[in-house]
Amino acid sequence: MRVITQQTLGGPEVLTIVEAPEPQPLPTEVLVRVKAIGLNPLEALLRAGAFPPLIGRPPFILGWDISGVVEEAPRTWRFRPGDEVFGMPLFPRPASAYAEVVSAPALHLVRKPASLSHVEASALPIVGLTAWQGLVDLGGVTEGDRVLVHGGGGGIGHVAIQIAKALGAHVIATAGGSKRAFVEGFGADEVIDYTAVDFTEAVRDIDVVLDTIGGDTAERSLAVLRPGGHLVTAVAMEDSELAATYEAAGMRFSGIAVDPDPVALRGLVELVEQGRLRVHVQETFPFERVADAHRLLDGGHLQGKLVLTV
Repeated sequence: MRVITQQTLGGPEVLTIVEAPEPQPLPTEVLVRVKAIGLNPLEALLRAGAFPPLIGRPPFILGWDISGVVEEAPRTWRFRPGDEVFGMPLFPRPASAYAEVVSAPALHLVRKPASLSHVEASALPIVGLTAWQGLVDLGGVTEGDRVLVHGGGGGIGHVAIQIAKALGAHVIATAGGSKRAFVEGFGADEVIDYTAVDFTEAVRDIDVVLDTIGGDTAERSLAVLRPGGHLVTAVAMEDSELAATYEAAGMRFSGIAVDPDPVALRGLVELVEQGRLRVHVQETFPFERVADAHRLLDGGHLQGKLVLTV
């Protein structure tokens, strides 16, 4: 099989396609013939060495988000050969998903809804699980809550808007002016153009803030929360000083360390099947053009996700 690996840290040019033996599944794992691979900004950071080395030093194979077809299902009743599945196996441990074949725990996968293509399904797991765990598990969003999503046009953001709406929340999103129509199309009740308006002057009485941006956004969000409000951050989760600031102000602070929770993954599938959740893929790239895809990742300001097809 072919895999995309790298021998050193660096720019997109370090990504190389090589031949490798197929993985051998353990008793609770299935072998998946990959059809599409979702790309995430984290992978570009790991490639360049700009993020703590979750998966060690090179050589390594990046990637977690996959959609494909079960090829082998030894000693497990969950799936049979031929089943179409998707998921985010093993995160944050290496899943080596930039590959034509991946071995994954059966518990970390779910059946792909017929309404999702492999491309769409591969784009959903990391962003969907991050949004779900942030809003449902940590944020406890319920009907009538006011939710502020920072980065509404991004991968996590556009999915988070839809999940919050499905929970019955009034959703406000920040996004650049060029993304207004895009963000409104996913159900945001209000859109704040952060390039023209200071969100701290435009919104108040927020129950839950979901931060996908970082920088000073999390700190400034303190001003928009109602008493006892909750900041959930996918970026500043280890900022103990910021957490102390929130707690001293009587607010709640939570950081998302996303994991491949099968209950949440099935919750996402249910929303998809109800027609209440879709994932936007900005662009697809063939396996051979992974370096081009990573150049786009490096540029940031994406609408939705990028996907490799295999």
